[in-house]
Parts: sequence; C-alpha cells; structure tokens
Amino acid sequence: MGWSSHHKDGLIYHAPQNAYRGYTLLTTNGSNYVKLIDMEGRVCHQWYYPERLGYGYLLDNGNLLLRTISSRAGGQRSDAGPRSGAIIELDWDGVEIWRYENPLLHHDFDRLPNGNTLVLLFEPLDRELAASIRGGAPNADREVEMLGDLVEEITPEGETVYSWRSWDHLDPEVDEICFLENREEWTHQNSLRTTPEGDLIVSFRRTDTVGIVDRETGDWKWKWGPGQISHQHYPNMLDNGNILLFDNGCHRPGFTFSRAVEVDPSTSEVVWEYKGDPPISFYSFHISGADRLPNGNTLICEGAPGRVFEVTPNQEIVWEYMNPEYVYSIRDASRANSLFRAHRYGPDHPALAGRDLDPGRYAGLNRLYGG
Repeated sequence: MGWSSHHKDGLIYHAPQNAYRGYTLLTTNGSNYVKLIDMEGRVCHQWYYPERLGYGYLLDNGNLLLRTISSRAGGQRSDAGPRSGAIIELDWDGVEIWRYENPLLHHDFDRLPNGNTLVLLFEPLDRELAASIRGGAPNADREVEMLGDLVEEITPEGETVYSWRSWDHLDPEVDEICFLENREEWTHQNSLRTTPEGDLIVSFRRTDTVGIVDRETGDWKWKWGPGQISHQHYPNMLDNGNILLFDNGCHRPGFTFSRAVEVDPSTSEVVWEYKGDPPISFYSFHISGADRLPNGNTLICEGAPGRVFEVTPNQEIVWEYMNPEYVYSIRDASRANSLFRAHRYGPDHPALAGRDLDPGRYAGLNRLYGG
C-alpha cells in the first residue's frame, strides 16, 4: 500500500453493522508481546515472552501456540529462509507449558486434534538432486548447499511419529525456482495447515505453488499456482472445501499488487478475490494471510505494512487497523510494524470463555496506542 510518514496508526475505520464482532490477535514480528484487541482497537489482553516472537494463534483451551525468532541459520549469515528458535505454548497468563526446539525450524506449525504438533523444518538436499533443479537467478551460486522442506509430526514429548519430504514428490524439471531468487532453497514452504481429513495444505513461495497432500501416500491430491499466483502465503481450507490464500504478487509480471484469492480445488478456478482500488493500493511483498469469518466476511492481514482489515464479499471495507507497535532491528537499523498473520476470534470462541477482556486493565497501553 502507499505509505505516508503521517499516516494514522491504530483503528482507522469500523462499521459495526457489517463487521464480524470479535477480538483480533496480533504479534508484531520481533516483538516480545502478543496482543488481543477489540473492535475499537483497544488492547484487552497481552502476553509477554522474553524471546523475540514471530507468530502465534489461540488454541481452544485459551493457550497460545507460537514460534520464537532465532538468528538466521543458527547464527550464521544466510539468505535462506528465516529460522524459528522454538515452538512454544503459553497459558493465558503467559506461563510456558511446552517447548520444542530444533535449529532447522521455520515459518509455520499446526496443533493436531490428537495433541501432537506438525512442524516445518529445513533439510539439506542431496547435491546431485540440487544440481538438477531448474531455475534461480542467472547469477545464483549453483554450488551452494540447497535446503528442502520437511514436515514432521511430533508428540508432546518431542518424538517424531510422521514425516513428509517435499522433494520426494516434486519434479526438478517442472517445479522451477523463480528466476529472481537465489538457490539456497528449493521451495521455501511458508505455510502448513491441514484439511478436516488430516491431509496437508502447503504453500511453496519460490515455485508459486499451493496444494493438498495426501497424508498417507505423500502424493498430491491437488497442486496449483504457477502462472496464476506469485509468492503466495497461507492457503487454508474453508467450510465449503475451497482454499483461501494471500497472493503476494511480488514477482508478478507487470506491475505488482496483492490480492486475497478463493480457489475451488475441484476445478482450480478462482471463485472470489479481493484487490485494492486501485490495485497497487493493496500490496505486501512478503508474509500476510487471509481468514474467512463466520459472517462471510474476510479478515486480511497485509503483513509488511502492518495493516489488518475486514472486507465483505462485495469488497467493502468494514474494519481497518494499522498496527501501532514498531520493532527496531539492530541488524539493519530499521523499524517495522509487520505482522506475519492476524486472526479474529468471536466472543463465543471457547478460548475466550470466562476470560477477563476488560480494556480498562490496559488503560495506559491503550492511551499510548490511541485505543
């Protein structure tokens, strides 16, 4: 989106008669805090954790499942994807009750109904396989170690009980790396969700691919994207069986713009989309996501500029918020209010049952953020 140094932070617009009432969960990338805000943009609950945080979501029991941020590549400089320090679970009061560490963790995770957790890991690829993979920038180092994406299911005790190696189900001739990217990763999986049947829903940024993977065989039930979307994030299944995703568009031919897209996997046809008006007014070159709300509206996280907004099926914006929390990066001496994703929870959501959500408890914080 366009950026002004004088733009308003916090709540920008709210049409109560058309918006889905609830509480929106926000984690500024690199912050030590997770915030739950109401429709007026006021903080109603906050979690603190001493390590820098990347992204989290609420479990039905009110606990927070989230990932921390580590230095890239275990402390070594690398252009390969960002690593997570750990996946952690905090109770409502911010007490850590579970933690899983692996130096190759990255991006996403999903708590399963059986209590296990799906995690996403990097794994170095065989050099012969890596050499056969097409694509990458013309000047990219073809001798560099290439990483592939590995999905594992782990028990609460950290035992691995299932794994899916993406590279066993990809074609190095067909699944080509974007010509603007380096060759330190093949696919750069940035999302991990499941269908009601337990199959995997995946997103490969560098090959512009989303799909549904049969959990038992590891094969593709549906695979779509190249030429249709560009460097997308967060495909998730709707109640009607369609897939909603955020199409970032950062390496799209022509001028760049983002959009939220709903696609029918049975036909691979786009059945709904949201674009800015004009299109360039809505754009996030990375991160971001979209959730379908119970009233049929869509909550969109335009992640890079820290903007979260709700739109009706007819494209009307009925709630809009600019994240007022900025985090400074020592690495590049910059500040940002970016959000990996955002989620909205209705007042009847089980995670919020019996919780104190009085924004008065955070009066000082809300004055600081204009809530």
